[in-house]
Amino acid sequence: MTMPQGKPVSVPEDGLTTRQRRTRPLLIVHTGPGKGKSTAAFGLALRAWNQGWPIGVFQFVKSAKWRIGEERALRVLGESGEGGTVSWHKMGEGWSWIQRPGSEEDHAADAREGWEQIKRDLAARTFRLYVLDEFTYPMKWGWIDVEEVVATLTSRPDGQHVVVTGRDADPRLVEAADLVTEMGKVKHPMDAGQKGQKGIEW
Repeated sequence: MTMPQGKPVSVPEDGLTTRQRRTRPLLIVHTGPGKGKSTAAFGLALRAWNQGWPIGVFQFVKSAKWRIGEERALRVLGESGEGGTVSWHKMGEGWSWIQRPGSEEDHAADAREGWEQIKRDLAARTFRLYVLDEFTYPMKWGWIDVEEVVATLTSRPDGQHVVVTGRDADPRLVEAADLVTEMGKVKHPMDAGQKGQKGIEW
């Protein structure tokens, strides 16, 4: 049995050369109930780092207090001077560019501010790869307008790949994406009462 060769099913009549089509930036969505959506996105970030691309990670749900393994690894790699740079932003305690000392966080407002920064970065072509981790949730909860997200991401300046992770991706985002992977759960240790553990979940 031979491995799949990755041949296109069909070639669109879009006027692009094979090279242009091959290097066209992608909008990627990792969704579904299974484990591994963010992990797969951070795997893409490792490939991007190896290519020397500047990477922007925006985490929309995980607390700023959580120290996930991928964050430390990618920060160290980004500071190594050997590959691309890595800029990491988290919502939980407020984004790195806004300070709200002593005030109770308004998560919806924080999510909207994160999205505004992403729009600024896209316009400025700050990064070559954007990881919008758990970004499906602010859209699902009505904090961020899905139509605006789709319009912004599909009209972003050239040369920028975007990967969005999270369950329940809006059908409009799925339709607009170039690559969609749905993670399905077959079995999970939590189903048998086992909580997350070091080295596996973080």
